[in-house]
Amino acid sequence: MNFLAHIYLARYSDDAMLGALLGDFIGTADLPRHNAVMQREVRLHWKVDSYTDQHALVLAARSLFPQGRRRFAGILLDVYFDHLLARDWHRHSDMPLDQFTAHFYRVMLAQLPNLPADLQRVAPMMASHDWLGSYHERGNVDLATRRIATRLSHHGDKLVECLPILRAHESFVAEQFDVFFPQLITHVEALRDAL
Repeated sequence: MNFLAHIYLARYSDDAMLGALLGDFIGTADLPRHNAVMQREVRLHWKVDSYTDQHALVLAARSLFPQGRRRFAGILLDVYFDHLLARDWHRHSDMPLDQFTAHFYRVMLAQLPNLPADLQRVAPMMASHDWLGSYHERGNVDLATRRIATRLSHHGDKLVECLPILRAHESFVAEQFDVFFPQLITHVEALRDAL
């Protein structure tokens, strides 16, 4: 799952949504700097990533990519899953996507001085360019993927090479996501109660 899905899964509170995003920006040693709700959501973020990577439906989608590309396919699928969530947002939330993202950006920017340095750098761009809402448009999957590829220390080209493979199999991947995402929501609710 990518940013939008993690934030959506933590939509019950502002601290939870911010904690869900932090899961991509901090490690275990950084947890004590944050409140209990945020710590729980960071841990949950990591568990969601693990659950997603090991789920049979996601593995079926990754199997469409040749050996040597599957690791990178996981990154691309995370971005594409955010597109599917944004595209069909009305199926998942009564709040319009633009209102949801605008609220989250306000929460995030209000906490800017308290965020990790890497997130402090990207948060203003995330908000001003509406990264979360932009996933609604299919073309932004490619744009976001290319942006991620430039930040990879090695083999960003292999991530970009996954784009045409995804294009060829989008309907299958979307079918997998439609079954997987409700299962993930149920799993997250059970995990949150246990953490």
